[in-house]
Amino acid sequence: LEDFAAYCFNKSHAACYGLIAYQTAYLKAHYPAAFMAALMTSDYDDTDRLSIEISECQHMGMEVLPPDVNESFLEFAVVPESQAVRFGMAAIKNVGTGAVEEILRAREEGRFASLEDFLGRVNVRVVNRKALESLVKSGAFDRFGNRSTLLHNLDTIVAFAARLQKEQNNGQTDLFGALDSGEVMLPQLNLEPAADVYPKREQLLWERELLGLYLSEHPLSAYETFLSEQTIPLESLLPEHDGKQVTVGGIITEMREILTKNGQKMAFVKIIDLKGEIELILFPSIYQQTLGMWQKDKVMLVRGKINAKDRDGNIGSELKVLVDDAREVTPEQAAAYQATGKSKKPPKKRSTKAATAKPAAIAADTRLYIRINDSSDQAVLQTLKRTIDAHPGDQEVVLVIGTNQDKHIIKLPSKVSTEQAIRDQLTEVVGKENVIVK
Repeated sequence: LEDFAAYCFNKSHAACYGLIAYQTAYLKAHYPAAFMAALMTSDYDDTDRLSIEISECQHMGMEVLPPDVNESFLEFAVVPESQAVRFGMAAIKNVGTGAVEEILRAREEGRFASLEDFLGRVNVRVVNRKALESLVKSGAFDRFGNRSTLLHNLDTIVAFAARLQKEQNNGQTDLFGALDSGEVMLPQLNLEPAADVYPKREQLLWERELLGLYLSEHPLSAYETFLSEQTIPLESLLPEHDGKQVTVGGIITEMREILTKNGQKMAFVKIIDLKGEIELILFPSIYQQTLGMWQKDKVMLVRGKINAKDRDGNIGSELKVLVDDAREVTPEQAAAYQATGKSKKPPKKRSTKAATAKPAAIAADTRLYIRINDSSDQAVLQTLKRTIDAHPGDQEVVLVIGTNQDKHIIKLPSKVSTEQAIRDQLTEVVGKENVIVK
């Protein structure tokens, strides 16, 4: 450490960092809203960082508000009246910088009094239908009507704006009439009631799709007590927990199903809880047992083993859970849950002593042979890699690729446990006849 300090962290370097740390702390303490708005602007395209920063705002007692056509700017900004942070419109998917700048140009004349006022002052050739749809779905028009009604009438809104601006361009201002005060009276936009009202849950999914995160509310808010007592928060899991059994829970956001070499289905599922996310790996047996459960937007309770190893068998930063058991948690079950006041603690970190335990006697005399015919099947190869990495031990692994007439034998650098569990999982991937210990 001293050698490193001698050339890499000298006094001048330390002084600069010390000064920057002091200045940053001063700004955060005395101008918290402006500081957090600037910080979130710098990370607007990194949703993981934004989630952390929004949590920090909440911890500081500061509200982070959804986009709003009357208060949002290109970037994150402070609302002077409330000292809340308002989401920047440029961070909304499908709303480009040009569209935001056009809205801000029109707003220089004053805040928009109504939806008709907005449509009359903003060029809808720049703020086009796709941009309007994203603005509605993200909540930027909430002050002018509910999202279901606005989306139902989107074609009417676009047509109204085009007609309004065509008449203005033709100088037909007399069509609008004038009030005694001299103000121009805009024609009324009549919106039909929505045939289908989008539920709150679906509106939250729009927020996640367009903003990259849930903002106005989290779909797991109703599950908060249940999850806090029955699961380990995903953000608390660390690479040092590799190989440990955990119980986690969350809502399914992504799912990918593949066929193993043996013709069986397995799946990779991403879940998120209130503050983190993780990928689940379901081998064929557990996937078959729980087949009907794995659908987007379902809330799951999962028990399994942490896998933090990368492709080279080294501990990395990307965590996964190899699922042993799972069940769905319904809103009714979460609502009926009786709080106990106790919460689950993260697992203990892997100890050095455990990692250097003496090899099992069987490992010195046997090898684990895995045979695959097609080395181009990346899905199978990656699944084998994850399975082997999740069960570290002292038994050598040999990969046999191809047929007897043309085969290649590769001794893998990773060693595995002699437990039956790994052989069972490998059997599910490549077939029983292709997993041999000898």
